[in-house]
Amino acid sequence: MKGFPASAGVAEGPARVIMDPERLGELQPREIMVCLCTSPSWTPAFAKIAAIVTDLGGMSSHAAIVAREYGVPSVSGTAYATTTIKTGDQLKVDGTKGIVTIMR
Repeated sequence: MKGFPASAGVAEGPARVIMDPERLGELQPREIMVCLCTSPSWTPAFAKIAAIVTDLGGMSSHAAIVAREYGVPSVSGTAYATTTIKTGDQLKVDGTKGIVTIMR
């Protein structure tokens, strides 16, 4: 799937779909966080994730800015990542090209 290339780099890992910030504690180290969007309360999660994919936003969204600060690849504005990707799917996130690939 395509989105905006929001933070450069490539990462692979298992997906964790998070629809509610109260579930951020479920994130495991090096997982790829898939969510609708983020806000400041989500920021601590960026220290443990391998990459982030969002349905909403662009290059100036909260998720994109924080991903760049943490050096985490990010693809924003996919429109349907949270309804297509399932927790546990193996993903490849190319934040340079804005492409998310479900590997298996």
